[in-house]
Amino acid sequence: MRSDFVGIMKNAVGGLGLAPDAAMVTFPINMFLPGGDLAALTARKREIYDGLTRWQSGHTQSAPGASSMLSIEGATYEDALVKANNLLITNLWGDGLPLWPATRERVEWILRGTPLPRAHVIGKFPPRGGVTTCETCAVALAMAGGRPEYLPVLLAAVEAFLDPALNADQLQAASGSPFPAIIVNGPIAKHIRLNSGFGCLGPDPQHPAGASIGRALRLLQQNIGGALPGSGTIAIYGGMRYTNAVFAEDEEGLPPGWQPHATARHGYAPGTNSVSVTMVTGATNIRRRSAKKETPEEDALQGMHRMAQFMRTPNLGALSGYENGTPGIIMIPRVVAQAMAGLGWTQQSIREFLWEHSKIPAAQLRIAGVPAWIEIDANPVTRASVQLDPWPITSRPDNIVFIVAGGSHPTGSYWLQGFCPSVVGRLIRIPETFDRLLADADRDLGCGSDACLI
Repeated sequence: MRSDFVGIMKNAVGGLGLAPDAAMVTFPINMFLPGGDLAALTARKREIYDGLTRWQSGHTQSAPGASSMLSIEGATYEDALVKANNLLITNLWGDGLPLWPATRERVEWILRGTPLPRAHVIGKFPPRGGVTTCETCAVALAMAGGRPEYLPVLLAAVEAFLDPALNADQLQAASGSPFPAIIVNGPIAKHIRLNSGFGCLGPDPQHPAGASIGRALRLLQQNIGGALPGSGTIAIYGGMRYTNAVFAEDEEGLPPGWQPHATARHGYAPGTNSVSVTMVTGATNIRRRSAKKETPEEDALQGMHRMAQFMRTPNLGALSGYENGTPGIIMIPRVVAQAMAGLGWTQQSIREFLWEHSKIPAAQLRIAGVPAWIEIDANPVTRASVQLDPWPITSRPDNIVFIVAGGSHPTGSYWLQGFCPSVVGRLIRIPETFDRLLADADRDLGCGSDACLI
């Protein structure tokens, strides 16, 4: 085994319920690179044989039971808070930014955001396989500075993340640095102040929900799933590993006749509270509008070609989702969507245009060595696509996730490149006391209606 895989393999083996001290014979990564010498395998074959036939685990399983509460004392509240954060970092439970201590009182407050029992098991978080409950999620959300009205969205996102179709056990550990992108549909987005407009992928004090929800999910990925950089995950760059990407679709900005993403992708009725989770590796702004006095038709067509050209890349990370996943998320703001709809464009015709014009000539693929990666893929649909010239970046147009979101300005569109075998949807459950939670948010954070926003 490659020496840089040791931590990942211990996580994965433990997540399967096996002893994490499984026999391993490790070799430096250089041996596995092009031109590497495999002679060391022969020289150490006895270690390999013994590991397969003689190994016995020395691991002892600890008895199940509730974790004990930690006690932190300080001369002042600030002193205790500093000590608590130092403890979190020392134990590798933090993310490098200050955290709220998950006190019993704060976790109880967060748990008001779900009708489910605190001990309700959502699943095992890969690759380490830590059991994830509603209380586990409430602890993470408390640490991330969240509020109880955010918990329904976090729980639905965790359910989707743990769906086997997402392949999170592999993507958690992958070197390509994938991170979850969570799209929220339904009225809950506005109720909890989740951004769908200007700056929807970044910080905004008027829309604080996305940062806390995404950060809580990241803490679960690390602390329950074991995705510690360099050991539990070999994400080389770890893009957006603080808050992931959590945003709402701008449903109010959809042109007449256009469907919300959750309806088009998952079949949920319009107005249904839901999340949609996929994995991406990065984001880039695309200059969409034209520069001079082009006609509206020319402006729309030129912008579509620029989007397609950004998408026309041999993204090997997207091969895992070639048949049923997504090559990525393309986002346009409402002002662009409405202008294009006025010219006769539909969501389907936009997807079909982008799919057709993002195809890559076979000669270009060969220069980059892409056909070899396609030929060794596990999916027969993906392998068969190597015969296509030009090569489409995904098997069909409907795989492209097309979202209306962002500020009402026509210059840009946004592309989040995919790294995911599936796009997983989940319904959001809200408690009967949700209106009271929203009233408390208005009391604590000020008026959150459109009339009060800058």
